[in-house]
Amino acid sequence: MTGIEASAHAFEQWQRTRLGPLFVEKDLERKHNKMRKGVFPFLRATYWRWSEIVFDMLPHWRDASQVLAIGDTHLENFGTWRDAEGRLVWGANDFDDACVMPWSLDLVRLATSAVLAAGEDADIAGICAAIWEGYREGIAAPSPIILDRDRGWLRTDLVLGDEERKEFWEDFDQPPSIIPASYLSALKASLPSDGGDPVCFARQAGTGSLGKPRFVASLANWRGGPVLREAKGMLPSAWTLFHGGTEAPGVMEVAQGAFRSPDPCLQIHGDILVRRLSPNSRKIEAEDKGRLLLRPRMVRMMGQEIANCHASDIARAAAVRAEVMARSGDWLEPDARTMAKVVAKDQNDFASSGG
Repeated sequence: MTGIEASAHAFEQWQRTRLGPLFVEKDLERKHNKMRKGVFPFLRATYWRWSEIVFDMLPHWRDASQVLAIGDTHLENFGTWRDAEGRLVWGANDFDDACVMPWSLDLVRLATSAVLAAGEDADIAGICAAIWEGYREGIAAPSPIILDRDRGWLRTDLVLGDEERKEFWEDFDQPPSIIPASYLSALKASLPSDGGDPVCFARQAGTGSLGKPRFVASLANWRGGPVLREAKGMLPSAWTLFHGGTEAPGVMEVAQGAFRSPDPCLQIHGDILVRRLSPNSRKIEAEDKGRLLLRPRMVRMMGQEIANCHASDIARAAAVRAEVMARSGDWLEPDARTMAKVVAKDQNDFASSGG
């Protein structure tokens, strides 16, 4: 198996080749610092590595039924948005690495992220059981997760208070900068047509996506309040580097699936993804909500949401459903622990080498 330093170098060279002058070299220092900082951010930053080694560690999943999957699934790949009816929705919200792969891998990666984030003192068996129960429930009866009427416990935990909202908007009070014409065009196309010229600037955010160009457009006061859009450069899923498959991004196919209620502002313009940013359209990060993200009923819902995404691949979902219903529930924890060990070793090797 290729060492982590060589693997990281090869992946970054691939990104440079694909993005050309738009590759953000200055992001790499931040990304490498995150990778050295801890094993959970290392997992977030290295989906390509997961794709490279997962079948070496879990060869029994090579021949499982395949489905259009999220790919880079982890505890922080979930958040909220408003749908076309203005309802508050919760679910997966990053599909940069969506690709066709064995259905089980989204669950294993989510459970691995829980193992790494929670530590050995947590009830890992209970967390894995809850993920599996939620997935089985969701694949049998998929349904979007709407918070406006039901699941008040989650709505209460996720809706930002006044001080948090103030901090959110202050983060985007940035001076303008020149951005590439294609990104400016995509951002303007997603904003209200009567909003005038936006203030645009580069943004550094995320973990695994560091290196991709990312820009924000801000309307300071459209019809009484601010409006934000973010544009990010897209690449083929890292899964395709090691396992082939179409290079066309699967973002919209998953995000707009039949069993989800998507954000109508999520758009793709060529190889640029545009999304809305607001206090109600954001990721939920472990730094702020770690205890919430590891609750059994929370990870159960994550399993259910993964199933919502998988079930939307109508052509493949029936085979997945049959395979899931025929399987016992004691498999996820050992697979997650196996992957957690190899991720921890890679992280230690990377940090020790000065990576």
